[in-house]
Amino acid sequence: MYVLVPDDPVFFAKFQSLEEPLLRRLYQLHSAGLDCADGRIISDAYDSWVQVLLKLPLWSDWHAAGEPVGPAPDDGAGYVLLSERGDRLTSLYPIEVTAADLGHLTACLELFAGHDRARLALPGGQRFEWAGGWSDGWAGPRPGAPERERPLTDVFRRVMEVLLLPPPQRLLAPLMSQLVLREADVAVILPREQETEYRRYCEDIVTILSAGDNFAYRSHRALYF
Repeated sequence: MYVLVPDDPVFFAKFQSLEEPLLRRLYQLHSAGLDCADGRIISDAYDSWVQVLLKLPLWSDWHAAGEPVGPAPDDGAGYVLLSERGDRLTSLYPIEVTAADLGHLTACLELFAGHDRARLALPGGQRFEWAGGWSDGWAGPRPGAPERERPLTDVFRRVMEVLLLPPPQRLLAPLMSQLVLREADVAVILPREQETEYRRYCEDIVTILSAGDNFAYRSHRALYF
C-alpha cells in the first residue's frame, strides 16, 4: 500500500528517534540471553522501521552528514509542489509500505503501551519488570516527569497515526504520476480542489504530530501554511 509522507523535519525527527529505544531494548534482551516473544516483536519492528526509513524523503539529506552505508531512497527525484497561484507547498511523497511492516510496528507499539499501562498501575516508586529484567521506564514516563516530556509510546503512536493516515485518492494520483515519471525538479501544480484536500491532509498531519503543545503546534503548522 502507498502512504503519503511529508517532506517534514518534525515527522522525520520523531520517526528517527524510535531507533535508539528499539535497539536498547533488543540489547537488554540479548544481554540477558533471552529468546522471548517480546524480543521477536521488537526485532521485527526494528527491521520494519529500517525498511520505512530508507524510503523517507529526508533520509538522504540526514544521511549526507556521514558516510553512506546504502543506496539513497527513491523519493521521486525531488519534484516541486505548487498551488494554482504559484505558491510553493511542502512536498508530499508516496512511499510503498507493506502491510507486514505496518503490522510489526503496530504490534511493537501495542507491546510498549501495554508495559506502560502495567508500570503506571504499580504503586509509586516501584519498577516494572520486563521479561529481560527490570525496566527504569525508558518506554514510559518517569515518575513525576513534567507533562512536556512525552514518553516513547506517545511519539511512537503519533508516527504510526501518520503512516496509517489514509491519503486522499485525488491527491495521491498526481503524486504517483510524478513517482512514475521520475523527472528531476518538475513542478506539480495542484488545482484548487486538490489543494483543499492537500491542506486538510497536512492539517491532520500537524495535529497528529504536534497537538498538545501550542508553541510546537504553531511552529509546525508554519512549515505548511
